[in-house]
Amino acid sequence: MTDVGTLKKFRAKIIDMAVRSGSAHIAPAFSCLEIVYTLYTKIMRVNPKNPRWEDRDRFILSKGHGGLAQYVVLAHLGFFSNSLLDGYAQPGSMLGGHVTLGASGIEASTGSLGHGLAMGEGVAYAAKYDKKSHRAFVVMSDGECQEGSTWEAIMGASSFKLDNLVAVVDHNHVQSCGPIKDVLPSFDPLSDKWRAFGWAVREVKDGHNVKELESILKEVPFEKGKPSVVIAHTVKGKGVSFMENVPIWHYRVTNPEETKQAYKELGQEVAIDK
Repeated sequence: MTDVGTLKKFRAKIIDMAVRSGSAHIAPAFSCLEIVYTLYTKIMRVNPKNPRWEDRDRFILSKGHGGLAQYVVLAHLGFFSNSLLDGYAQPGSMLGGHVTLGASGIEASTGSLGHGLAMGEGVAYAAKYDKKSHRAFVVMSDGECQEGSTWEAIMGASSFKLDNLVAVVDHNHVQSCGPIKDVLPSFDPLSDKWRAFGWAVREVKDGHNVKELESILKEVPFEKGKPSVVIAHTVKGKGVSFMENVPIWHYRVTNPEETKQAYKELGQEVAIDK
């Protein structure tokens, strides 16, 4: 199956998981899905059969509310069974509504925005200190780039010359309450801000284009002695027309009619076989 076909199946399964649980962040998962998929399948060194492999690259989904994207990719790679997805965010499940330690392949509990980059910085610093070759990849929301703790981590990482640290900002331009340009008009230009804090910066115009993402991410580190950041421009709710760029889908779960329409647009009836 092509990447495009696989990603449509993932989106359908994400909706299925959200409906089963009765709660989810569908649109945030849709905006970062290609980023997570590309990192795991094209870029990072990981081993589903040995998830605690010492030389693995570490992945932290700082925007933990988008955890549905990580869960479907981990299941796809064989870190755990697809059947585990059906219990998402239900009592006793290892798959929390926000990414939670417990399931195979999860490196950190996240979701309290503004903390993930600092965790990644610590991982990268420890690898440098121990003279290890593994890297730390952190996928962030654009909204959390308004957090002071994020900028503390940005300053620290460049000061420590952590060129084994890679951040990818899911720049979907919409946060929980509305468009970023309305919430914080001074937010952009985001790339210039990261660059001013000592990072090597690249932008991806279409953060849903797997080939474009892969091409850029294969170049990390972009500069020796500097941490790397990719600003990936995405669409919140990408893939389902009535969700795209509509803030309410940060939180909402589809009703039966909406679920049917979403599956139709995705060309799916069954998302992922059990």
